[in-house]
Amino acid sequence: MAVHDDCKLKFLELKAKRNHRFIVFRIEEKIQQVVVEKVGGPDESYDDFAASLPADECRYAVYDFDFTTNENCQKSKIFFIAWAPDTARVRSKMLYASSKDRFKRELDGIQVELQATDPSEMSLDIIKGRAL
Repeated sequence: MAVHDDCKLKFLELKAKRNHRFIVFRIEEKIQQVVVEKVGGPDESYDDFAASLPADECRYAVYDFDFTTNENCQKSKIFFIAWAPDTARVRSKMLYASSKDRFKRELDGIQVELQATDPSEMSLDIIKGRAL
């Protein structure tokens, strides 16, 4: 599975310049390549991010989560989310599962990984809990 250069470029922008809140990636099956599907601006919310994941198709996503620790420090963690809803095609789920580790290695700087099959498994509360 190839990874389009744009995927790494957008991820570096998110990590270093913080000019994206999230990135949604999809596998383009015809050309066997991971490509950028959607980029969320820095002012977009977690709800905007969650709404950009299709209800019946797999995706990879990266989300830059800002939070305040119990010691009142501003921090941010980069989440990698493997989105594989139960309603997705089996072939698609297998393709995403088998390509995930290789794709994740291309994105240097991911701090937390999350696997989700429905929106409740990646709710904001779960993200907060994993970040702290």
